[in-house]
Amino acid sequence: MLFYRIMAAVAGDIMNRHSAPCAKIDFRGLTVAIIAAVVVPSLIGCTLGPDFHRPEAPAADKYMRSPLPGETASAPVSGGGAQRFDFGKDIPAQWWTLFHSKALDRLIRQALIDSPTLAAAQAALRQAQENLTAQRGVVLYPSADATASAARQKFSGASTGQPGQGEILTLYNASVDVSYMLDLFGSGRRELEALRSQVDYERFQIEGVYLTLTSNIVTAAVKEASLRAQIRSTLDIVADQKKQLEVVERQFQLGGASRSDVLAQRAQLAQTRATLPPLDKALAQTRHLLAVLAGKLPGEAVLPEFYLDNLKLPDELPISLPSSLARQRPDVRASEELLHAASAQIGVATANLYPQITLSGSYGSETTRIEHLFGSGTSVWNLGAGLLQPLFHGGELRAKRRAAFAAYDQAEAQYRETVLLAFQNVADVLKALEDDARTLKAQAEAEAAAHDTLDLVEKQFNLGAVSYLSLLNAQRQYRLAHFLLVQAQAARFADTAALFQALGGGWWNREGNGSGGTESTAAAKD
Repeated sequence: MLFYRIMAAVAGDIMNRHSAPCAKIDFRGLTVAIIAAVVVPSLIGCTLGPDFHRPEAPAADKYMRSPLPGETASAPVSGGGAQRFDFGKDIPAQWWTLFHSKALDRLIRQALIDSPTLAAAQAALRQAQENLTAQRGVVLYPSADATASAARQKFSGASTGQPGQGEILTLYNASVDVSYMLDLFGSGRRELEALRSQVDYERFQIEGVYLTLTSNIVTAAVKEASLRAQIRSTLDIVADQKKQLEVVERQFQLGGASRSDVLAQRAQLAQTRATLPPLDKALAQTRHLLAVLAGKLPGEAVLPEFYLDNLKLPDELPISLPSSLARQRPDVRASEELLHAASAQIGVATANLYPQITLSGSYGSETTRIEHLFGSGTSVWNLGAGLLQPLFHGGELRAKRRAAFAAYDQAEAQYRETVLLAFQNVADVLKALEDDARTLKAQAEAEAAAHDTLDLVEKQFNLGAVSYLSLLNAQRQYRLAHFLLVQAQAARFADTAALFQALGGGWWNREGNGSGGTESTAAAKD
């Protein structure tokens, strides 16, 4: 009992000497159980360093200076419908279902099960959780270890004043050792705070991987659909040019066309055919990418085929309010958790400037005969207390504290940069969607005009009213216009997917939040 009173007095004196950052503490009511138990930190300790406060959301009410129109332009082609911007509406968790493609939905759901990238992120989360659990055991609970030993020893009688006399014996020992470091100034609790932030960081990393994976699959599917449309268009043009070559050859046989006209048509046909292998190559690579994103080997994956006609462009685009963006973007939330961890590390570095007290004790048995172990008269025990007060470290501890503040400033700057980039992403995509619609409308008009021109020139050429150069020029213009039309159609789908990605993907609305746990859902709605 005297030992614990001494320990309480020592601890009280230390706290009085360093009471500037902590509240004054009364030790008179502390009992032996409080000194030795895990509740000591909560009763006699204080936590140094700044308490973390979540950064305020940017005070913005719009993403761009110029206002967006109520809806985009429309065009009378597939994927040319007008899109309306619905500000303040929430994003569905499975946002890709807005494209109304069952094949795309099945592929994404399978990818979320088989993706090694997502599995790696989930493993990183489990690792962070176990590290937190391990550190919690160190900080909140005493450690106890059982030891047993046997040693053959020879003792000299010189230590007892009887030189020349000695004894050889075998010494057996078994004991339980207990130690506990009092977290008086919150170093351990700040370490736990930093580790909890690391757990939340990994949760938001999972959400980022989830969002990137789904967005990449949608984008790859749109690219595949675009390539298929370009290949189909090219094959149609090849078929038309083959028919036109037959007409030119007949005219040449009848004397109505020159040899150069035949050669020019053949060259035009060959040039069009030469554009097919690069398209086939790009299509194959896109299919291989989809297989890998789905967690399958390219040679074994059975994937659906995607066409622009089978994808529906969403008519209404839910747009989160600017004030909500920082709470919804996984990369912003992850950056915030790094800032939180940096704040906790300031507390750790500050607490290291103050004393550290360690309590220890052991109880066991020691005897020269193993059968007498734990017998009467063989018990041994000890109680101890250690006090470590840093005195001189050559400026190391204070330098580390200043470094912790610098690390916090760095994390804060990186957080602000992440927020700025998030708003830039949304602004870029919103402007792109507006311009995509206008581009598609103009390109649809250009393609229709080029098609009508080609029909007219072909008829005039067959009647001998125009030269062959006019026909070649009309063919080139139509082929280019049609390719640009297909690319404009694909751009609207791709940028629509990019918008959902830029706004965070609606992960906070996912039931149970399966990839990251229910804690992430609560964090998003706090």
